[in-house]
Amino acid sequence: MRAVEQDLPTGFVGHSPRIVQLRDQIEKLGARHCPVLIMGESGTGKEVVARALYNVEPRGQFVPIDCGSLVGTMMESELFGHVRGAFTGAVDNKRGLIELANGGTAFFDEIGELPLELQVKLLRVLQEQELRPLGSLQRIKIEVRIVAATNRDLQAEVAAGRFREDLFHRLNVVHLNLPPLRERKEDIPLLIERFLEKMNGRFLLSNEAMDALMKYDWPGNVRELMNCLERMMSFNSGPLLHFTDLPTAVMNFSRAEAINGLAATANGASRTAAPPLPSHGIISLQELEKQAIRHALEHTHGDRTTAAQLLGIGRTTLYRKLKEYELS
Repeated sequence: MRAVEQDLPTGFVGHSPRIVQLRDQIEKLGARHCPVLIMGESGTGKEVVARALYNVEPRGQFVPIDCGSLVGTMMESELFGHVRGAFTGAVDNKRGLIELANGGTAFFDEIGELPLELQVKLLRVLQEQELRPLGSLQRIKIEVRIVAATNRDLQAEVAAGRFREDLFHRLNVVHLNLPPLRERKEDIPLLIERFLEKMNGRFLLSNEAMDALMKYDWPGNVRELMNCLERMMSFNSGPLLHFTDLPTAVMNFSRAEAINGLAATANGASRTAAPPLPSHGIISLQELEKQAIRHALEHTHGDRTTAAQLLGIGRTTLYRKLKEYELS
């Protein structure tokens, strides 16, 4: 799998079963010329997979086409080209993106964004292996592999009338499903290691920071993880990246998880080995505070800095409370 491994240096490293399967599928499909539909959430690396398919056995050019950017009256010209005089301002012949990919691969990113009128024309390209530039009476024979990607449910789009069923079946000869990062968290440490290696190996993660990155669900997937690490390095001269270097969203998620864990621990302890209540049945605020501090220190294995962060107080305040309650 040499070509695949070289083309997937970060986003698809890992040993999770779905990533191992995906690399194997790319290797097998790369030498074939059939259409491939890549499905996955934003940030999972759909274009990376498309380029990996091309690089297994590269032929011609790899031409990415962002369907979301094809707006206005020039959409057809961008895709299929035009001849001189086809419209006002068309002073020269122009080759379209699909013709540029002749002999190679045209990658239609976010194919679900393609307007219906262009879906009809793309279907003809797939069926007839030919296209007609805007304003021309001549058809051009082409040989191009179509790889398409989407974060939409195209079958639902077909049912809603927003995507042509015949085009969907033409594209869906083979489909690859990319797993979101939250479903392969065991790959996160290796992803981080590979990314930090690319940055000259000057940075390391603290245990607290790594724990927070492992807990987070990464709605933006691998792209969000890479952006997170780059942001952490931008605000830290190294070599150690700390919990406090994390983006606010990741820190808040980790703190919420920790507080929920503390609450569950406290509730469990109260049901099993809770100290007896005073005769009036009310626990003082001081006793509640003491229990919260004790649970925070147990949760962080004695790390007072992280315990203070979880409790939402400063380190100086925590040290004063530890002395006051004789917990030090």
